[in-house]
Amino acid sequence: MQQKNNLPMTAPSILSVNNIEVIYDHVILVLKGVSLSVPRGKIVALMGANGAGKSTTLKSISTLLRGERGDVTKGSIEFNSERIDQLTPNELVKRGLSQVMEGRHCFGHLTIEENLLTGAYTRKIGRTELKNELERVYHYFPRLKQRRSSMAGYTSGGEQQMCAIGRALMAKPSMILLDEPSMGLAPQIVEEIFGIVQDLNQNEQVSFLLAEQNTTIALKYADFGYILENGRVVMEGAASELAANEDVKEFYLGMSSAGRTSFRDMKFYRRRKRWLA
Repeated sequence: MQQKNNLPMTAPSILSVNNIEVIYDHVILVLKGVSLSVPRGKIVALMGANGAGKSTTLKSISTLLRGERGDVTKGSIEFNSERIDQLTPNELVKRGLSQVMEGRHCFGHLTIEENLLTGAYTRKIGRTELKNELERVYHYFPRLKQRRSSMAGYTSGGEQQMCAIGRALMAKPSMILLDEPSMGLAPQIVEEIFGIVQDLNQNEQVSFLLAEQNTTIALKYADFGYILENGRVVMEGAASELAANEDVKEFYLGMSSAGRTSFRDMKFYRRRKRWLA
């Protein structure tokens, strides 16, 4: 794996989230002043426990939040220096920002290749270019080429996740929002998918913001990371620095300077989270 830069945030930002507040159903406050940025051509991980606000943050950026009766009530979101929080998801895809939803969401009654082709619906390209784009996706996901004629609903969870990422890639994005890519997958498949994400980042210069509960895998492949707790960013830094941080080791990696901690100990450790003091 290529050595990561310890100072990735010095690159110009492709995405800036500025102090946003999100409320569901006009009542429930979910995000409380979240700010983050993604440097162009980098992988940034958004980490935290289930319910911390990771998916809500991604849906706020992609404007899919409105379909769930959520609203960004404060702050702003900029992509390529343009404010985007009032645009539609379709308009964002045309501008080069795509989201891969949690849970894959493939069209089960379509083949793998038909699923991939739906990803190019926003682009007006000819048959030859479309074929070339398919081959580009198959280059990164050779397993999909083998299963191209299979109904997506009958493929494995890993293959469906690859299909969902490949479908987003067909829109030729400059940035992909990736929500919980490791969920429900075997460790070997997770490593394979994150390796492909890294290849796409390095070879195609696609920027990634990935929401991931598996902090270990996220910090292994990301350049920079943010940790969410109860709708707030409580820690941020270069991935290598977060991985070496004793608090992160204890609360998210299950490790401490004394070795691996037990679940019973964790509830006592949580009482002394220094960043929440």
